[in-house]
Amino acid sequence: MTALIALTEAGARTARRLQQTLPDAVLYGRSARVAEPDQSFEDTGALIRDLFLQGTPIIGICAAGILIRFIAPLLADKHAEPAVVALAEDGSSAVPLLGGHHGANTLAQRIAAALGGQAAITTAGDLRTGPALDDLPPGWVLDNPDRVKPVTAALLAGDPVALTVEAGDASWLDPDRFGTDGVESILVTERSVQKGTDSLILHPPVLAVGVGAERGVPAQEGLEAVRRVLTENGLAAASVAAVGSIDIKADEPAVLAAADLLQHDPRFLTAEELEAQAPRLANPSDIVFKETGCHGVAEGAALALAGPDAELIVPKVRLGRVTVAIAKAKARVDGQAGRTGGRLFVVGIGPGQLPWRTPEAVAALRHADAIVGYDLYLDLCADLIGGKEEHRSPLGDETGRALKALTLAAEGRTVALVCSGDPGIYALATLVFEQIEAARDRAIRGVNVTVVPGISAFQAAAARLGAPMGHDFCLISLSDLLTPRDVIRRRLRAAAAGDFVVAFYNPQSLRRRTLLGEACDILLGERPGATPVAIARNLGRPGEQITVTTLDEFDPDMVDMLSLVVIGNSESRILELPHGTRIYTPRGYAQKSGAQNNETTQQIGKVQG
Repeated sequence: MTALIALTEAGARTARRLQQTLPDAVLYGRSARVAEPDQSFEDTGALIRDLFLQGTPIIGICAAGILIRFIAPLLADKHAEPAVVALAEDGSSAVPLLGGHHGANTLAQRIAAALGGQAAITTAGDLRTGPALDDLPPGWVLDNPDRVKPVTAALLAGDPVALTVEAGDASWLDPDRFGTDGVESILVTERSVQKGTDSLILHPPVLAVGVGAERGVPAQEGLEAVRRVLTENGLAAASVAAVGSIDIKADEPAVLAAADLLQHDPRFLTAEELEAQAPRLANPSDIVFKETGCHGVAEGAALALAGPDAELIVPKVRLGRVTVAIAKAKARVDGQAGRTGGRLFVVGIGPGQLPWRTPEAVAALRHADAIVGYDLYLDLCADLIGGKEEHRSPLGDETGRALKALTLAAEGRTVALVCSGDPGIYALATLVFEQIEAARDRAIRGVNVTVVPGISAFQAAAARLGAPMGHDFCLISLSDLLTPRDVIRRRLRAAAAGDFVVAFYNPQSLRRRTLLGEACDILLGERPGATPVAIARNLGRPGEQITVTTLDEFDPDMVDMLSLVVIGNSESRILELPHGTRIYTPRGYAQKSGAQNNETTQQIGKVQG
């Protein structure tokens, strides 16, 4: 994704023209100034910093100084920073500010070509020798970055540089600049090259790996099989652009692990798609056809992924219960055959307010192409969703939301399931894994699930209150909709006996009116009536309210389902300060300090004696 940031409607018009050339670009428009952007924003600086830290390429349709002021404090590693381009509002000039060797120069040139403007390229190498040797096309990998500087220096000095192309389409390098001999050299190859070579090694994306495995083969066998086949055939993993198998292996650990090893999302093809490769197979098998509906899984997947002009350079190799085959494309592997295994991000957005969203949560929501969630939670992050496909459902349909998200992901899509707070604390992450465990659909079982943590209600409450969880604490849900009351009471008694600080989730609703009072009575049996109690309502949202009282004075009628109740332990204290009331629970530092001071005094006394 590339971010187009427009501060005015005129800038937005230029951005919309540019989206025809950059279809993955998302238009961010300043609220009240830009009509119907893909996503709106209020705080320009926060947006620019957020996108930059996530590594998102930025095209700011604004003055270069605006981008510079907001990004300058964040500069740290030029090799990791994304491309940043300042574009004039009328599209007349595109200035790459950062990441010239990491896409910015190329991006500026694409912008200029699309809008009829000028690209203000200032990088010496690009001006005198063409594309930078470390600004590679998508999929290409630089094997030895330390050789870029001497090769570039030779080109700038006009010294001869040799270029050898063994694989792939290297026309982007402008071969006319090079010869067959030189003081420096570049080798474009899919082969694995020994470390320490003098040549600059570039690996093009020309290899596709097909993997087959028997049912239930451990992940380690898949890893070892693929690694061994690549090594024994002298092939570079960096040139592998796609890994795939038949769709009935979508949940097979050995196949998924092989894809992880090669850092690609696995591609899964139907039996019909694989059978279309039958005339090209080196080892067609009637036995495989009888079991799967195609004459070859590993070879068929490799050839289908590599494309119609590919050749099978490593026919099927069987290593134990895993088969591996490798195909090589003439130009490049686009890896778009079949479908991906799908990804599901279970995203915690915290209370919903911008400062309490994690960068990982923001990135997951921007990366997803479909969003699933409860109406209120989607409203809280509407600025991150933009015009993406939404699947909303009411409160109480948690199972339906989890299943919907998994079903969409199983189709090969990237989905975000939105939760408030943290998804693993009284939220949907556990329900997602329950659904996966119960599923018979292999596509659902093969979905790659990432749980993105968020700030939970107890963390938000603790921050507002001071340090109530300064020592051991526990979280207890008082909802008996899913947990029997006797179980809740047993846990309450254990928390009371252990003198834990306690935070109550789901403390009380219109229907459930007695258990919170019972909980307080149980705790009163083990700790003093002066124990601090806090009611935190609507944390991080409009109408936030925090009430501090004591266990003796606590009135359960003050609590509803938008509240979290925190009850201290026997050591917790209320502290009245000029800027508000705070609660903290000592951890024992004072006692430790006192003991150390006493020990030091005794040692001094002995010395003096």
